[in-house]
Amino acid sequence: MNYLTPAITALLLTVLAGFFALKYFPKWGLLDNPKKYKLKREPIPYPGGILLYFVFVILSFIFLEHTTKLYGLLLGSGILVLVSFIDDRISLPAWLRILVQVLVAGFMIVSGIGVEAITNPFGGSIALDQLKFTLEFGGGSTEILAFSSLFTLIWIVVIVNTMNWMDGVPGLTSGLTFIGGLTLFFLSISDMVSQPETASLAIIVAMIALGFLFFDFFPPKIIIGDSGSMFFGLLLAVLAIFSGGKIATAFLILGFPIMDAVYVIMRRIYNRQAPWKGGEWDNERKAVHLHHRLLEFGLSERQVLLVIYALAALYGISALFLGTQGKFWAIVSIFVLSFLIAIAPKMKKK
Repeated sequence: MNYLTPAITALLLTVLAGFFALKYFPKWGLLDNPKKYKLKREPIPYPGGILLYFVFVILSFIFLEHTTKLYGLLLGSGILVLVSFIDDRISLPAWLRILVQVLVAGFMIVSGIGVEAITNPFGGSIALDQLKFTLEFGGGSTEILAFSSLFTLIWIVVIVNTMNWMDGVPGLTSGLTFIGGLTLFFLSISDMVSQPETASLAIIVAMIALGFLFFDFFPPKIIIGDSGSMFFGLLLAVLAIFSGGKIATAFLILGFPIMDAVYVIMRRIYNRQAPWKGGEWDNERKAVHLHHRLLEFGLSERQVLLVIYALAALYGISALFLGTQGKFWAIVSIFVLSFLIAIAPKMKKK
């Protein structure tokens, strides 16, 4: 019952924010440009992510403990959302977006958010706190763990971009965030972790995502934009760290999107194309993203959403019951299934 009030409040506030966007965004000119992507529909409110951030801030001050980590998350995510909101309107250079993501990840680290050890699936753990130094500023100081900071920075930047790239089909990022937030909520209230504060954060994130999914599910009434997809990516990345460093659990939930990001980067480098360059097609006019390959295979947008939701939910639920070694083999199975999905359109054509 302690989690029911923040969950319902998060859901209702997000739905109200959605109706607010439907009414006022068109008056303010905050609309997408469907012609840019050769879509035959009228412009709709865009980007909805800016409202999701304000909803999250309100809920954080009401229901969460005011700690340095929370303030760091609010300020860091605010910077990310603001820059992404500007990018949604005028398309900033890719290098600038990456730089902002790295700076935001660094800000999370200075705020005390980080992974100090990674569980070894074959026994023991890999310590990331062996090399450390002290950073002094403003009359105070904070201890920085070099390996932990590097791992945390890479983790945050990868998940932020993974969720952003999953925004090719409306409803995908919000749906995955709901599944991820809900899974990490159940993990946080379990006897294995038992972190009530993290559970409150997780259920708030999950319900915000569910509330926006009402407007985001295909065909969308509101477009989430980079501001929303990257914001959700940052929240999931940080949640995984808060939940006792459950990186493997988060990897299982987002395994297919992460493998999709790796596949896209490798393919673009192979084709001598900038890996950060967005778009549905590579130089050879072949679909590259997971959702695009499923569309090319013949699935509808809604079917693509349901397939990816089902895979994320299946692996997310398994993460709640599997041990460390079991999670390792589950991740291996994601590699195999990702490969099969990648070659499925080619096999169908043959």
